[in-house]
Amino acid sequence: MGGMTPATTRLLTPKRLLMASIVVAIITITLKTLAWVVTDSVGLLSDAMESLVNLASAVFGLVMVTVAARPADEDHPYGHHKAEYFSSGFEGILIIAAALGIIWAAGHRLLDPQPLEQVGWGLALSVVSSALNGVLAWVMLRAAREHRSIALEADAKHLFTDVWTSVGVVVGIGLVYFSGWLWLDPLIAMAVAANILKEGFHLMWRSSQGLMDEALEPEVMATIQQTLDGFTGSGDKAPIIRFDHVSSRRAGQRRFVDLHMHMPASWSLGRAAAVRTSVEQALMSAVPGLRASIQLLPSDVEAHFYDERDLK
Repeated sequence: MGGMTPATTRLLTPKRLLMASIVVAIITITLKTLAWVVTDSVGLLSDAMESLVNLASAVFGLVMVTVAARPADEDHPYGHHKAEYFSSGFEGILIIAAALGIIWAAGHRLLDPQPLEQVGWGLALSVVSSALNGVLAWVMLRAAREHRSIALEADAKHLFTDVWTSVGVVVGIGLVYFSGWLWLDPLIAMAVAANILKEGFHLMWRSSQGLMDEALEPEVMATIQQTLDGFTGSGDKAPIIRFDHVSSRRAGQRRFVDLHMHMPASWSLGRAAAVRTSVEQALMSAVPGLRASIQLLPSDVEAHFYDERDLK
C-alpha cells in the first residue's frame, strides 16, 4: 500500500481526523444504543460502551495533539511533543475501565439470561456503525504513519478493535437467535471485554515506552547509519571522519539523534562546522522529523559518558 500524497497528508491532519472521530463516535453511540434498546442484548450493550470510550478518547486525543503542536518555549525548550503519549495512555485506561464494566454487566446476565428482541433491527444498526468506524480507522491509521502521531495511531487501532468487537457481537447474536442459547450472549460480551483489555494494556505499554525515551526504530537507525557512512568514505585508507556514540530517542512526532563526529585536529573550526552542517542536513533529509545534535571532537580524543559515581 503506497503512502498518501503530500496534499492529502496536509489535508488529513491529526486534529481534523480526531474531530472526525468525535463526530463518528457520537453517531455510533446513538446507533449502538438504539441497537441495545431494541434487542436488550448485553453483547450490544458492551459494544455501545466501547463507543463511549471512543468518544472520550477522541476528545482527549484532540486536546493532547493540540498541546503537542505548541512550539518550544522557556519552560519546555524541547517542545511539547510527548503530550501525545498521555493521550494514548489515557485511552488505554478508559478501555480497561470499559472492559471491566462489560464483564460486570455480562456476569449478571449470565446468571439470569434474557431473550433477545427485534434482532434484525439491532444487527442492522450495529453493522452500519461498524462500517463507519472501519472506514475512519483505515484513513486514520494511514495518516498516523505519515504524521508519526501515536495519538492518531492509538485512536485508529481502538476503532479497529471496535470493528472486530462489533463483528463478533453480530455473529454471536445471530447464533443466539438461531440456536436459542441465551447464555451465549453474555459469554460473547465477556470475550469482547477480554479483547478490549488486551488492547488497553498494549496502549498503556506503548505510552510508557514513549515517556521513557524509547530509541528509534531499527529501520530508522539503519537509515541514519547509512547516511553517516556516506561521509566516512570507503577503501583501504582509514576514514578522515568517523562517528561514534550514536544515540536516539522519540518524543511524539519528533525524532532525535545525538552523536560525536571525530575529525583531524588540524582542521579549522570553520571547516569542521561546515562538515557538521552538511551531516545534519543529510540526516534530516533522510529521516523526516529528525533533529540531529553533533558534538565535534579531534580524532585522537574520546568522550566518556559514564562516571562510576553516577552508577552508585
